Amino acid sequence: MRVTSADGAQLGIMPTREALRMAEEQHLDLVEVAPKAKPPVCRIMDFGKYRYEQQKREKEARKKQKVISIKEVKLRPHIEQHDFDVKLKNALRFVGEGNKVKVTIMFRGREMSHPELGKEVLARVAEALGDGVSIERNAKMEGRNMSMVVAPKSQKSSNKSKRSSAPKAEKNQPKGGNNNAKD
Repeated sequence: MRVTSADGAQLGIMPTREALRMAEEQHLDLVEVAPKAKPPVCRIMDFGKYRYEQQKREKEARKKQKVISIKEVKLRPHIEQHDFDVKLKNALRFVGEGNKVKVTIMFRGREMSHPELGKEVLARVAEALGDGVSIERNAKMEGRNMSMVVAPKSQKSSNKSKRSSAPKAEKNQPKGGNNNAKD
């Protein structure tokens, strides 16, 4: 087997017993790194310390993770304006929290024969939500329901565009008074 030391230096190809003896002399472990390689690769290392550092990195990665959940707002094709406003307010709150929103229109009975009414309601929702959201999935019939998924637009791209346009505007502005006046 090919053996490497704890600092990454190549120790060469040697029998397993000799590699184990070297690891025991250094009070470290012999860990198989690449079992399918020809010959298999092993490393002399402190495996407990390695596992501890690996768990620490995973924990740090989990801290930085942002969990995005899908919230649902259910509407009907013949929804009154006030009810629509309340549902829209909830959808805006969900988007503001950074969640995706699934807007669902529920059809009952004869309403199924008029899916265009549901599309109109979804279009009203998309228009009312404005530029702060992007439509991730357009209106689609799923059995007796029609649904659409909207997600908040990323803040990073909009911040970059604001930053890049602002300095240009400042450069074009005159610094000391009116340029039209001639001295």
